[in-house]
Amino acid sequence: MSEKTVPVVGRFAPTPSARLHLGNLMCALVAWLSVRARGGKILLRIEDLDAARCPFMGENTRYLLDDLAWLGLDFDGEVLYQSTRSEIYETYFNRLNEAGLIYPCYCSRAELHATTAPHLSDNTPLYDRRCLARAARGEAPPVGRKPAFRVMVPDRELGFTDRLAGEYRENLLTDCSDFVVRRADGVFAYQLAVVVDDALSGVSEVVRGNDLLGSTPRQIYLQQMLGFDTPAYCHIPLLVDAAGRRLSKRDGDGCMESVRAKYRDAAPVVGALAAALGLIARPESLSPSDLLPFFDLAKLPRGVVKLPDGF
Repeated sequence: MSEKTVPVVGRFAPTPSARLHLGNLMCALVAWLSVRARGGKILLRIEDLDAARCPFMGENTRYLLDDLAWLGLDFDGEVLYQSTRSEIYETYFNRLNEAGLIYPCYCSRAELHATTAPHLSDNTPLYDRRCLARAARGEAPPVGRKPAFRVMVPDRELGFTDRLAGEYRENLLTDCSDFVVRRADGVFAYQLAVVVDDALSGVSEVVRGNDLLGSTPRQIYLQQMLGFDTPAYCHIPLLVDAAGRRLSKRDGDGCMESVRAKYRDAAPVVGALAAALGLIARPESLSPSDLLPFFDLAKLPRGVVKLPDGF
């Protein structure tokens, strides 16, 4: 079967830590359009790994599902909840461990953030392998402290071609270093869970915000170590307010609660987002399906996307 006849499989994978905002909805819309415009399938995955922040089928998850339906986005198959898949992640964690790629890290969060080492784009400190050095010196781990587990990365460059951002490369050791795949509380980390779920779900295209661009080399490395195919990636610009500030769930920016209180119907919202993305010339009331003939990744801006007037 040629590449052209293989159906594309995409996904939208939000974290229900708060009510969705328009930036989340914009990403969902682009992911949906990119797949549907080529006759593919799009999956919905709820990234609720952290039960303390994202209880299973909690209020935010129920709002999330309703907001996506209100916008007019449909998804294929059953919704996948990461909180139900710990045994699956354990299997692949063990494979990495058996390959000698994982080691325990007893550093506390305070210790890590107190370091003067550079921080990554997600504010994670670049790890200096201090726990490996301690083990090499024969030092006993701290009494009563449970370890997180890190995957050891090689000193080599890893790059990929993003469908929108173009060429992106990082040195795994000096630009991101050994990263956590299971937290000290036993919760599997995002980097491992997302790689396993994308692979097992057959995802061939990942459309997400470009704040996650720097995570991609780490995920590709895990894909390589676990024998998974690497999907195509497309990191789209973030939605910002008039002052250029990124929208935040925590601050309630563009929150769907206020958007839906103002707009009884989603069509003006869809049209405003489409105009902000450059898919249409000016805002008008449209459904996601109405936008399919206009969708073209080449139309999307490479910088940020400004929040439409009135939101």
